[in-house]
Parts: sequence; structure tokens; C-alpha cells
Amino acid sequence: MANYNRVILAGNLTRDPQLSYTPSNTPICKFGMAINRRWRDQQGNTQEETCFVDCTAFARRAETINQYMSKGQPILVEGRLQFSQWTSQEGQKRSKLEVVIDNFQFLGGRPAGGGERPVPSAAVPAGGAPPTDSGMPPPGDDSPPPTAGGESDIPF
Repeated sequence: MANYNRVILAGNLTRDPQLSYTPSNTPICKFGMAINRRWRDQQGNTQEETCFVDCTAFARRAETINQYMSKGQPILVEGRLQFSQWTSQEGQKRSKLEVVIDNFQFLGGRPAGGGERPVPSAAVPAGGAPPTDSGMPPPGDDSPPPTAGGESDIPF
């Protein structure tokens, strides 16, 4: 039987990202997400529940999330579930399920008032490199996209 471990979540950060480095100098960013679910029960009352999820990103993704994100900002993450077990200093067995991020997308726009951590609109794929130029003008450029045959190709 084939196995498949893939998670896609959209929610808000519950705390500022924490960046650290492994002994081999690989960046690791850990943060929490809150994912809300709203529904109506049989009596028509609106119900809400919140799921809290720990997330970990590595390499360039870790640095980008740490640089641009802060508590309360929305993000979409795609990754895999990882289960960890350990024994605490008190001798108790502990376990944790977390999402290891492969891809992410910043949601929302730039914070109001020119905040310290601007949010770019580009995703960082699994390779860690920013998206390549698609041939379209950069965001904020109000010029029309290039046409193949010039202005005479416009049908109206």
C-alpha cells in the first residue's frame, strides 16, 4: 500500500518565529499557527474551534519566514507531519506532532503604517529560491503587459 504524508494549512502565527542554527549552520525557524474552524450546529448557532499547530522550516525558507513574519500574520503552509518522541529531564515520555514546511505562501498584504516586517507576495518553493521572472511587470508597475504584435492586436 502506498503512503502519503502531506498537509496544507492556512492560519495565523501564534507567536513570533524563532530562528536558530544547527551545528552545521543550517537555519531552523520554529513557530506556531492557529487554524480556526467555524460552523453552524443543528440549532443554527455559530460554533468555533481553534487548532494549534507547531511548524518548523529549514534553510532559506526558515530565514524568509523569520525575516517577514510576526505574531498574528496569516500564512499558508504545505509540508509533512513529523512525530517526535523523547524523555524529559524528569523522566517522563513526551511526544509531539509538527509540520515540517516544504512550501509556504504569505497571505494578506503589507502591514498598515509601513511596519518593520513587510510581507512579500511571492511564495518560496521547496528549493528555497524565490520564483523566477514570469515575464510580467513587477507588482506596482501599472504599465500594461507586453503584447505580441503591438497595439494593433487589441480587438476593440
